Amino acid sequence: MRKSLLNRVCVLAVLSAALIPVSCSWNEENRDNEFANTTKGNFMALWTIMDEHYCYFDLKKEKLGVDWNEVKERYSVSISDKMTPRAQFEVLCKMLGELRDGHVNLYSIYDVGRNWSWKTDYRTNFSKDLRDKYLGNDYVICGSGYYYRILDDNIGYLVVEGFDGGTTSGRLDAMFNSMALCNGLIIDIRDNGGGNQSDGEFLASHFTERKVTWGYSRYKSGPGHNDFSKLYANTISPASGDVRWIKPVVLLVNRGCYSTANDFAATMKALDNVTLLGDTTGGGGGLPMTSELPNGWVVRYSSAPTFDADTCHIEFGVAPDIRLDMDDADVLNGVDTYIEAARDFINARIVNP
Repeated sequence: MRKSLLNRVCVLAVLSAALIPVSCSWNEENRDNEFANTTKGNFMALWTIMDEHYCYFDLKKEKLGVDWNEVKERYSVSISDKMTPRAQFEVLCKMLGELRDGHVNLYSIYDVGRNWSWKTDYRTNFSKDLRDKYLGNDYVICGSGYYYRILDDNIGYLVVEGFDGGTTSGRLDAMFNSMALCNGLIIDIRDNGGGNQSDGEFLASHFTERKVTWGYSRYKSGPGHNDFSKLYANTISPASGDVRWIKPVVLLVNRGCYSTANDFAATMKALDNVTLLGDTTGGGGGLPMTSELPNGWVVRYSSAPTFDADTCHIEFGVAPDIRLDMDDADVLNGVDTYIEAARDFINARIVNP
């Protein structure tokens, strides 16, 4: 028997070193028969799951003008039990698309419904070919998706393509030891789509010598749009061992930085020796969870909002300290505007610390 479509297991939210269980206690015990496995039943099931568990309705109404009740009325007229499952899927995906949330997806045998406007509506500000040119052929592989080299002005350059457990403490220690005499470090996370939050925190913990509160989270406590827990602090502590980087760091960011990469940008921005350079990140500040419709399709949604150190939402991205766009003339000449600006910034710090 399929689990109740609105019954969810407890969330174990990792906040600093504490594991805090968050349960959805407002769910009834027996809701298997609340929505029939019909076109209209699945429509109402999806709308209700989002209505009770999605965490950004007030923010999306304020910034995008989204009224979830109005959305239901507008899309319900397109729903008919005579429509094909594929047509139904298309309508449901369009309805979810109103939220413009990269963590909102609908999974079916036909496709994965998605919204990538957080990235595609903006300048790319990134060229993989140019990045690879700066890495050259003699870069060091520090783990899956982690590559680095020392540039010719004695500045370290680290590329992190994703946060999926790609490196280890030993590998990072070896990297920092090899760059110990460098004047500074550039970390390039452009187009990093995210991964495991713990991996981002693990890397960030190598750039501080004290415990730092980089942001806050809160969790749904009831079905109402404003039913949330209190704010819980998100912190990082210094990495274990003796190897930590306290010299200047410039973090390169663009709209392609999403989810865990977005959190990583917020975390690094809270550190004294780090400067963010580039474009506002893509966002994705909500902890994604999933629920199942009566027909077996799965919906993913943002369930818990994340805030920066100033308790501002990071759902729409983290702003850089230095705003910059790639220069078209630079690109034509084989020059990466971001990397060169970061080098200039670090070299200026050396002259005028």
